[in-house]
Amino acid sequence: MADDKDYFVGTVKAIFFENPENLFKIFTIKIKKTNTDWDGTDIVVTGSFGNISEEEEYKFEGRMVDHPKYGKQFQADTYQHSRPSGKKELISFFSSDEFPGIGKKKAEKIVDTLGENAIDKILQDPNALDFLKLGEEKTNLIVEQISKNHQAEQVLYQLSNFGFGNTLSARIYQKYGVNTLEKITEDPYRLVTDVKGVGFKRADELAKNLNIPLDDPRRIKGALIQLVTVLNNSTGDTLIEQNDLFKRAMAILRSDNNPNELKAKISDGLKSLVNDGVLMSEEGKVYEKSLYEAEWSIAQSLKMITDTYKDVEWSNESFSKELKKIEKSFKVEYDPSQEKAIRQSLTHSVFLLTGGPGTGKTTIINGIVAAYAKLNDETLDPASEDYAIALAAPTGRAAKHMGESTGLPAMTIHRLLGLTGTEDDEFAEPTLNCKLLIIDEMSMVDTKLFKTLIDAVQPGTQVVLVGDKDQLPSVGPGQIFSDLINSQIFSTVILKDIHRQDEDSTIIQLAHDINEGRVADEVFQNRSDRSFIECTSQNVPEVLSQIVNKSSERGFDIADVQVLAPMYRGVAGIDNLNSTIQDVVNPMAEKRKEVLMGNVHYRIDDKVVYLVNTPEDNVFNGEIGKIVGIILSKESTDHVDQLVIDFDGNEVTLDRKDWTNIALAYCTSIHKAQGSEFEMVILPLVNEESRMLRRNLLYTAITRSKRLLIMVGNRSAFERSITDESAERNTTLKKRLFTAFKIKEDTSEEKIEEDPVDVFEPDYRLTLDMVMNNSIDPMIGMDNVTPFDFSDRETVKKD
Repeated sequence: MADDKDYFVGTVKAIFFENPENLFKIFTIKIKKTNTDWDGTDIVVTGSFGNISEEEEYKFEGRMVDHPKYGKQFQADTYQHSRPSGKKELISFFSSDEFPGIGKKKAEKIVDTLGENAIDKILQDPNALDFLKLGEEKTNLIVEQISKNHQAEQVLYQLSNFGFGNTLSARIYQKYGVNTLEKITEDPYRLVTDVKGVGFKRADELAKNLNIPLDDPRRIKGALIQLVTVLNNSTGDTLIEQNDLFKRAMAILRSDNNPNELKAKISDGLKSLVNDGVLMSEEGKVYEKSLYEAEWSIAQSLKMITDTYKDVEWSNESFSKELKKIEKSFKVEYDPSQEKAIRQSLTHSVFLLTGGPGTGKTTIINGIVAAYAKLNDETLDPASEDYAIALAAPTGRAAKHMGESTGLPAMTIHRLLGLTGTEDDEFAEPTLNCKLLIIDEMSMVDTKLFKTLIDAVQPGTQVVLVGDKDQLPSVGPGQIFSDLINSQIFSTVILKDIHRQDEDSTIIQLAHDINEGRVADEVFQNRSDRSFIECTSQNVPEVLSQIVNKSSERGFDIADVQVLAPMYRGVAGIDNLNSTIQDVVNPMAEKRKEVLMGNVHYRIDDKVVYLVNTPEDNVFNGEIGKIVGIILSKESTDHVDQLVIDFDGNEVTLDRKDWTNIALAYCTSIHKAQGSEFEMVILPLVNEESRMLRRNLLYTAITRSKRLLIMVGNRSAFERSITDESAERNTTLKKRLFTAFKIKEDTSEEKIEEDPVDVFEPDYRLTLDMVMNNSIDPMIGMDNVTPFDFSDRETVKKD
C-alpha cells in the first residue's frame, strides 16, 4: 500500500455492526500508527471487509469523512492484516481465541521453533506445526485459519488495485472465495453474469488492465450477455431481434477489426453462448435463457390445466337458483354480462376477466367465490382443513383490498408461493393445493413470476385471472395478461359498462374517455371531484406544496393523499417532490429525531414505501407505512440505528442495513401505485417527461383515485399522454400458446367484435388439422350442458 494515502494501523476493539450480505462493518480500533492529523487514541472505521477479528491488528487505507451525526470516521477502501512482528506479538497472535487449543506455552514453542517468520513458514509448509503433536484435525484447523486470513486479505487488496470498491470487492469475494483472482483473470467478463452490480464497462476496465484484446471472444460474449439483459429490463421485451443485437454489439465493442470481421466474431460469440445454454436463439430472435424457458413453461402448464379439467357436476338450473340466493345475500343484481362472466369462470379451466374501473370486477369475484362454494359443496371457512380457494394479488395493498372486498383471506403471490423475493426464488418449485385460484391485478404480473405461479397449479384446479388489460404492463419483462387475452385461447370476458359511479363523480368516466383516446376541453375543465392546474415544471413543487397544505387544512390525512409521478429525476421528479412535501407535512424541528440515509432524511411520522418482499415480517413490495419510532445506535442493544415502521398495524423494525428497502412515499411512481387506491391523487405531468408519457401511464394514474383527482403541469403533456399509445412489448408467449394448444397462429388476427361485453371462447370450428390431430370435441357448442340437465326428464325413446 502506498504511504501517500491516509492510513491507520491499529487493533480492532469492538465490532458493533456487520452485514453478512455485503460484508459492511463498523468498528472501533485502538490506534498504533497513522499518517493523518487525528490526535485521538481510537477511531471508528467503516467499510466492507472479509475477515476482521477483534483484538487483531490491521492496516486500513482510505479517507476521513465527517458523518452528519456521528462526526469524524475513517472510511476504509483497502485493508490488510498487520502481521504481528517480534516475539511478543507473535506469541499473543498464536495464543488468541482465533486458534483454539494453543495456549501461551504452545505459542511460545511455535515462535521458539519457527522464529519470527513463523506465519510465512506455516503458509509455505502445512507440516511445519507437526512438532506440536496436536493431531491432524486440530493442526489442519490452525493452518486453514492462517491461510484463510491471508488469502482473503490478498484477494480484497488485489481487487482494490483492479479498481473495485469495498462493496463490489466483498461481493466478488463472496461469489468466488479463495479462487477469485484465478477466475476473474481467466475471464473478467464472467463478472457480468455472476456478480450483481458489475456491468460490461467495469469488466471491460479489468480486461484492459489484463491486456485482453478488444476482439477477444470473452469480451464479445460479455457484451452480448449484458446487452440482452439490459434490453429485457429496460424495454420489458422477452427477446431481442438478432439484427438489433448485432448493431448494438458493434457499437459497444468498437474493435480495430473491420466491420465484417467484427460481425463474424460477434456471430461466433453468439453461437458459443447458445451452444453453452447461456442465451437462446430462435428464428432470428435472441432470448435470455430463463425468459425463453419461462414462456414455454407457461404455455405447457396452461395446456396441462386445460387438459385435466373435469366437467362440472351441476346443472344450469342449479346455477341460476344459487345465483339468485347470492344476489340476495350480497344485495346486488347481476346484469346478463356479469351473470355470464360468473358462469364462464365456473365452467372453464382457465378464465380471464378484464375491465376498467367501475365495471364490476370485484362484484364478479365475490359472485364467483360464493357460487363456486355453493355449487361444489366447498366450505368458505378458511380455518377448515377442506378450504380449497386461494386468492392472491401481486402487491400487499392489492391483496389487502381483495381480502376486504371478499371477506376471505388474500395474500401476495409471493407469500402464496412461499417465495422470499431473493435470487433463490429462481430455483423455487412451489406447489399449490387449492381447487380454485383467483389472481387479481394480473397486468402487474411479469413472465418469471407467472411461470412460477402457473407451474405450481395442480391438475384439476380452476384458474381465474382478473385485471385491467389497459393499465401499465408489469415492471419485469413480458405482458402476460394481454398475451393471454389476445391469444383468444381462453374464455375471456371484457367488461365495458360502468356500474360503479356516483352521480357527482366524473373520474371513472374520465378514465374511460382517456382510454378511448378522446382529447377534449372537458378533460381540463374543473369538476367537483377533479381539477387541472396548468404550470411549468419549475412551478410544480410550489403548486404541490400549496395543494398538500390546503388538503391538510381541510382534514385530509397525508396517508390518503398520494402524489404520483412518472420519473425520479428533475424538478418535478419523485425524489425532489418527496423532499418538498416532507418539508410541508413533516418538517424538521428542534430536538426531533432524524436519521440520514444517503441524501434522504427520515423522521417520525414520515410516509414510506417498502421496496422488496419480506414474507417473514409479513411486509411486501409496494406496501405503504409510517415511521413510528427511531432508535439510535447508542440507545439500541444491537448498537445500530433502527427505524420502526407501522404497515397497517404490522410494526416492523429495520436496521440501518435494511434502509435501502424503503423510500419516502409522499410521491411514488405510477408503477408503484398499481393495485392501490387513494382518496386523493395529485398527478404532475410535464413535457420534460416526454419519453414516459403514454396513454396507459395516464390511465393507470387516474384510476388510482377513489374520490378526488388534481392534475398539475403542462396541458400539452397530458394531451400527448392521451394520444400516444404504448407499443406492445415484443414477446413470444402467444406463439408458445398456439404451439402448445395446436392452433394456427393466424387465428390471433381475427376481428374482435366491439360489443359492450366481449366474450372470447375457444374456437371449435372444424378444420382438417383438428381432424388429423384427433382433437375434435364431440360436444361442440354445448358448453353449458351437463348430464344433470336431463336427469329429471323422461328418457328419450329411440326411433
